[in-house]
Amino acid sequence: MMSDVYIAGADMIAFGRYPDRAYFQLGAEAALMALDDAGLSIKDMGAVYASSVFNAQSMLGQKMLKEIGQTGVPCINVSNACASGATAVREAFVAIKSGLYDAVIAVGAEQNPRGMLGGAPPFGPPPEGLFGSESMPAVFAEAGMVHAARYGTTVEQFAQVAVKNHHHATMNPKAYYRRETPLEEVLASEIIAEPLTKLMCSANVDGAAAVVLVSERKARELGMGRAVRIRASVLASDPYEPRNPEMFDPNSVTRLAAAQAYEMAGLGPDALDLVELHDCFATAELLHYENLGLCGDGEAGRLIDSGATALGGAIPVNVSGGLLSKGHPIGATGVANIVEIVEHLRGQAGARQVDGARIGLAHVLGFGAAAGVHILEKA
Repeated sequence: MMSDVYIAGADMIAFGRYPDRAYFQLGAEAALMALDDAGLSIKDMGAVYASSVFNAQSMLGQKMLKEIGQTGVPCINVSNACASGATAVREAFVAIKSGLYDAVIAVGAEQNPRGMLGGAPPFGPPPEGLFGSESMPAVFAEAGMVHAARYGTTVEQFAQVAVKNHHHATMNPKAYYRRETPLEEVLASEIIAEPLTKLMCSANVDGAAAVVLVSERKARELGMGRAVRIRASVLASDPYEPRNPEMFDPNSVTRLAAAQAYEMAGLGPDALDLVELHDCFATAELLHYENLGLCGDGEAGRLIDSGATALGGAIPVNVSGGLLSKGHPIGATGVANIVEIVEHLRGQAGARQVDGARIGLAHVLGFGAAAGVHILEKA
C-alpha cells in the first residue's frame, strides 16, 4: 500500500571550506544532525541514499556509515550533476512511497575542487569550441543575453538578484558569504562572462546536508507537530525538441519538471509561499522565475524590480542566500534547498523566516540535463 511521505528530520552543516576533513566526514556530520532532528538513529534507517559529484565513485554512503554506524542496509550512491542531491531525495521518496521502508535517509556531501567548475574534464572536452565556451559562466551568460535580447531584461535586473540573495544570506548563519553587496559593487566586480560579474556567480564551497524521510505511519508515531509532507517529488531529463544541439537550454527541463510537480501536488505556483531555486548564476534565477511559473514569459525583470521575490514580498525566493551566497557544494545543494524549505515550514528560520509559510518549492538544475522539483507542505 502506497504511503504519503514525510520529512521527519532535516539539517545541514555550515557551508564553507573544510581542508582538514574528508567529504564523507562532512556527510556523516550532516546525517547525524538530521537523525537527531528526527529523534531517530542510523539503526532505524532502512536504506541510505547519498549524493556527490566530484566524489561520485567513492562509495560515499558506505564511508559515511563507517563513521556513524554500519548496519548492513543498502547504500545507493547517486551522481546527477547539480541535481544529485534532489536525485537522492527522489530515490528516497520512491522507496518510502512504495512501502518498502518506513524510514530512510538522503545525504548530499561535497568537497568542490578549487577554481571554476564545469566545461572541462571530468565533464567533457576542453571548453573552447563551437560557440566560444562551454564553461558554466559562459553558458548562463549566453542564456541571460538571449533573454535580454528577447525581452529587454537589463544587466541591472540580473545584478539585483545578487544584491537580494547576498542580503538574505546576512540572516543565515550557515551561509558562506554573509555581507551586503550593493548594486554598484555587484556591477563593478570582475567580469567573468558578460554580463556576469564575480558577485553574480555562485560560491564554490564545501558542504553537506541531510533529510530523513518516513512513512505516514512512522510520522504519526513520531508526532506530526514538526512533520513536513512531500506533496511532489519530480526528476526530469530534457524532453525532445528541435533545437541547435550546440546550445545548452536551461529552460525546457525545468518547465517539464515543474509542470509534473504541480500536477502531482494538485496545486499551481500561486499556492507557493516561498521558493529555493537554482541560482547558480544571477541570470539563472530570472530564467527560473518564468520556468517555474512565478511570472509570465518576459516578466522576470519586472518581478525582481517589484521586490516580490525578496523577503517580505509576495513570493520570496532564495531567502537562504541561494547558491550565490549560501554556496554551491554541488552534491549537497539539492538536499540543502529542501532543508531550507523545511525550516520555514516549521517556523524555525530565524531572522529570515517567511511568515505563515505552509507550502514551499525546492528546485535544482543539473547540466546534462536534469531538473529536480520538490513541493513541500507543513503537515
